[in-house]
Amino acid sequence: MKVHFVVHEAFESPGAYETWVEERGYEASYSRVYERHAFPDVDNIDLLVVLGGPQSPATTVQECPYFDAAAECQLIAKAVAAQKAVVGVCLGAQLLGEALGARFAHSPEKEIGKYPISLTAVGKGNDKIAHFGDLLGVGHWHNDMPGLTENAKILAFSEGCPRQIIEYGPLVYGFQCHMEFTLDVVERLIGASESELATSIGCRFVQQPAALRANDYAQMNQKLFGFLDKLMAQYSLR
Repeated sequence: MKVHFVVHEAFESPGAYETWVEERGYEASYSRVYERHAFPDVDNIDLLVVLGGPQSPATTVQECPYFDAAAECQLIAKAVAAQKAVVGVCLGAQLLGEALGARFAHSPEKEIGKYPISLTAVGKGNDKIAHFGDLLGVGHWHNDMPGLTENAKILAFSEGCPRQIIEYGPLVYGFQCHMEFTLDVVERLIGASESELATSIGCRFVQQPAALRANDYAQMNQKLFGFLDKLMAQYSLR
């Protein structure tokens, strides 16, 4: 399997997604947007993973010269049309919704840290994520959330955000949450987010650096691996 990552910033990382690729013996490639890498021909990949970043789908090229939301939406739309597996994470999930015609929205609450998500009734019946259980602690780092297409299914929510995992199609999923977090990934984010964390003290769902470093992210990583294995098994049958 060929897995392609779109990475928006040097301090963003595929984290556990990359571990999964390595453990399964798959092939990884990267478009590092901050280094102005080109996007791939979707015919040459099997799974497209669009990662998070401090931008939003509304960020313009004038505001961030190396980030072109329209071009990323075009890449995502091509991958979906070609029946590739697609996973959007945080910003990537918002861009995924936009690519399919659904405008992103602001989340009711800022979430930074590890907080539980709950599966909806539809989520509990989804064979790719039913193993998450009714309640699972996962990573978060966001202010916004993905839009909903007419056929989108909300599979999970949190107390602070009603759209945590969305199925846009059998091979197309948006994760507002960050199940790929590892201690190394979180440390990078802390280093790049000192002012954001300082101005978020007192927010209901924002952990400060000591708490972020104390979290155990291993269980959610394993749950993510299970989802990805099932996603690629279905992709192989398409």
